[in-house]
Amino acid sequence: MKKLSPGRKLEWSWILYDVGNSAFTLLISTIMPIYFNYLAGQGGVDETTATAYWGYAASIVTLCVALLGPTLGTFSDFSGYKRPIFFFFAVAGVIGCAALGIPMPWLVFLIVFILTKIFYSASLVFYDAMLVDVTTAGRADDVSSKGYAFGYIGSCIPFLISIAVVLLTDLPYSASIPIALVINALWWLGFTLPLVKNYRQTHFVPRTAHAVRDNFKRLFSVFSRKSEIPNKKGIILFLIAFFLYIDGVYTIIDMATSFGTALGFDTTNLLLALLLTQVIAFPAAIVFGKLTKKVRNDVLILVCIVAYTGVGLFAVFMTQVWQFWLLACAVGLFQGGVQALSRSYFAKIIPADQSGCLFGILDIFGKGAAFLGTLVVGAVTQATNSVNLGAIPIVCLFAAGIAVFILAAKVNRPYLAAQEQAAAQAEYDALPDGLNEAELPPAAELKEAETDLLPEKTAEAEEILPAEELPSDEREPVPARPEPPDES
Repeated sequence: MKKLSPGRKLEWSWILYDVGNSAFTLLISTIMPIYFNYLAGQGGVDETTATAYWGYAASIVTLCVALLGPTLGTFSDFSGYKRPIFFFFAVAGVIGCAALGIPMPWLVFLIVFILTKIFYSASLVFYDAMLVDVTTAGRADDVSSKGYAFGYIGSCIPFLISIAVVLLTDLPYSASIPIALVINALWWLGFTLPLVKNYRQTHFVPRTAHAVRDNFKRLFSVFSRKSEIPNKKGIILFLIAFFLYIDGVYTIIDMATSFGTALGFDTTNLLLALLLTQVIAFPAAIVFGKLTKKVRNDVLILVCIVAYTGVGLFAVFMTQVWQFWLLACAVGLFQGGVQALSRSYFAKIIPADQSGCLFGILDIFGKGAAFLGTLVVGAVTQATNSVNLGAIPIVCLFAAGIAVFILAAKVNRPYLAAQEQAAAQAEYDALPDGLNEAELPPAAELKEAETDLLPEKTAEAEEILPAEELPSDEREPVPARPEPPDES
C-alpha cells in the first residue's frame, strides 16, 4: 500500500475531523430532542413548553458563538495559538457529549447541552480556519469537499448504531440514549486526535507583547477605512451574499422535519429521507470538488444556489410523500457542494494569516442566517396558515443571494487571478536552474484560466551557451566596427 506523503496525510487528518464531529451534528438533530422531551416529561414539563425551551437553548448557543467566534478566532491567528485553542474546544465538546448521558434533571441537562454545543460550534470556527494551513489554494476545493462528503457518510455509522440501540432494544431511554451518547463521543474523539497530532500553523500573525489588547484592536478594525486587509470589498460582498443564500440552505435543513410533519408524513419516512440526503450528499460533494479542476469555483457555487432556488419553488407546491423524497434527493445533490465550495472560496479570497478572525466573522453571518430564515418562514406560515406558502421567503433569499454573489464573484476575480499568478511564480521560481521548456507541462494541459497566468521564462533560469558553441547558422552576425572618420 502506497504511503501518504506528509502533505496528503495532513489533508486527511483535517478531513477526518469532519467525520468525527458530523456524528454529533446528526445526533443533536434527531435523538437529542427526543431524549430532552423525555427528561422534561419526567420533570412535569409539558411537550409544548419543552420544545420552546429547546428552541431557547439553540438561540443562546447561537448568540454565544457569535460573540466568541471572531474574538477567539482573531486570537488564534497569533503564532502557535490555533492548535491548542482548537484542541480545548474539541475535547471539551467530546466530554460534554459523554456527560449528557449521566442521569440528571432536565434543566441541568439543558445547561450541559448548551455548553457542549458552544464547544462544538467554536471548534468548527478554528477547524475551518485551518484549511489555509493544511493544503494549497489549488487543492482547497477538493479537500474542503471531501471533508463534507466523508462527514456525511461517516456520520451515518454511529447514527445507525445509536438508532439500533435506542429503537431496536428493550432498554429504556434512561439507559439506551446514554450508551448512544458515549458511542458518539468516542467516535468524535477518535477522529479528532490525528488532526491535533499532525497540524502545524504555517500562516499567522507574529505574537506581540500585548496580545489581548492587540487582539481586540485588530478585530474591531477589520473592515475600517484604515484596515490594511487586501480585497476588503470582495470579502464584504461575499459575506453579504453568503448570509443570503446560506440562510435559505440552513432554513431548508432546519425546517425539513417540521415541514414534512405538517404535511402529514410519518416519522419513519422523515428519518429515512434524512439518511438518503446524507448518502447522496457523499458522492455529490466529491464530484463538485473534482469539477473545480475544470470549472471555476464561483460558477459551481452559483449553480448550487440556482438549484436550491428550484428546490424552494418545488416546496411551494409539494403535497405528496414521493415529492418529499424527490426534494430530499435534490437537497442531497447540492447541499455538500454549496457548503464545501463556499468554505474553500472564502479561504482563497482572504489573507491566510488572518483566517481565524475572518472565519469567525463568517460564522456570525452563517449563524445569523440560520436564525433569520427560520423566523421569517415561521411568520409567513403562521400568517397564511399554509406550510407551502411558508417556503416563498426561502426562494426570495436565494434570489437575492444570486444577485449579490454575481457581484461578489466579479469583484473577487482579479484578486484570485493575482493570487494564482503569485502561486505560479513561486512554483516556477522553485524549479531547478537550467530546466528546459520541454520539461514543463504543456500549456494545453493547464486550465484555460491559468494559461495566461504562467510567467515567462527568464534568462536567469536558462543556460546561455557561449556564441562559439552555437551552430554556425544560429550565431548572430557581429556588426562591423565603424571606421574612424577621416581627419584629412
